[in-house]
Amino acid sequence: MNPWHDIDPRQKTPDTLDCVIEIPRGGRLKYELDKVTGLLRLDRVLYSAVFYPANYGFIPQTYCDDSDPLDILVLGHHEVVPMCIMTARPIGVMQMIDQDEEDDKIIAIHEHDPAYNHLRDISELPRHTLNELQRFFEDYKALELKKVRIERFKGCSDALSIIEKGFKLYDETFYRGGERINPVVHAVEAATRTPSMQARMEAAKRAAAHLEAPETQES
Repeated sequence: MNPWHDIDPRQKTPDTLDCVIEIPRGGRLKYELDKVTGLLRLDRVLYSAVFYPANYGFIPQTYCDDSDPLDILVLGHHEVVPMCIMTARPIGVMQMIDQDEEDDKIIAIHEHDPAYNHLRDISELPRHTLNELQRFFEDYKALELKKVRIERFKGCSDALSIIEKGFKLYDETFYRGGERINPVVHAVEAATRTPSMQARMEAAKRAAAHLEAPETQES
């Protein structure tokens, strides 16, 4: 099972969806989904003395121009374990430029957290909460000498439009002739378009190894 492809986030109410958390609130380890295996990979330890201000993950069955699923920050009082499925209600979006590429972050609340589940739009959050989110993403790569710029915060309707665009782009990318293509095959194809030669080789090797692995026989 690959949580990016095999979890349907659209089975909830019209204003909620399922997301998968990679990094718990308060964490300093940058976990991310390995798109070929569906397992969690430790990408790096944050260089700066900061921690994630919310549970951070992705929305399954979405796709963005950076070849990743759509990112989501889920506000709540408590951290959750990595790879936890959370029911979230999108309330806004933080539009960000990371290394000259658009990198939108959907802002949501945990539907089952009584301290937050009354919120319907990002405009209802304290300004300080938005300042914390902005400052974290502006600072967390500073010691890596990488530039991140926060463009603006937008409300719920804009967030929902971005999510719908992510669903549509996923369907266009992973379905051909009405049938879903093998995600591993897509990973091999995507690897050839990766700008970094080293990253391209590593992605291709992982995808090829996954394709060549013998299938487990059912007993």
